[in-house]
Amino acid sequence: MIEAELKARVHNPEYVMGQLEGMTGRVEAYQDTYYDDQSGSIAARDQEWRVRTIHGPTSTRSVLTYKGSRIDSESGSKPEHETRVDNPEAVHAMLRGLGYVPAIAFQKQCRNYEFTTRGRSMLATLVQVPEVEGTFLEVETMVPEEKELSSALDEYGLS
Repeated sequence: MIEAELKARVHNPEYVMGQLEGMTGRVEAYQDTYYDDQSGSIAARDQEWRVRTIHGPTSTRSVLTYKGSRIDSESGSKPEHETRVDNPEAVHAMLRGLGYVPAIAFQKQCRNYEFTTRGRSMLATLVQVPEVEGTFLEVETMVPEEKELSSALDEYGLS
């Protein structure tokens, strides 16, 4: 699968929240740790290994994600493979045991809005990262193959 995604800085978060409030939103905190090898070759290839733990109001879940190199330079869209993990501490230990090291770790405060438009499942996320000033909007959908990326970005207003 390919994550067709667009990210933008939001200059008026209250306005954007007002536009999204008709939808059901959920507040979650993402704890992300990105891994690389000692030489930094994963980042140099524009790829990502990430362990994310998502803390919601009623549950916590974790996922392991691999993102391949960008296939669209404008949007930054990448192939993405993700699986849920029951024991994130074990995954962290396995990655370290394989020689990977945490490259960066941070927490994102998110407000997620899931919706369907033109038959496609979409996710709009308002994001704040304490170490980065401002609010950001991430809008994404998944497409099964690269040839559908351009139409997803165009047709669904992501470009």
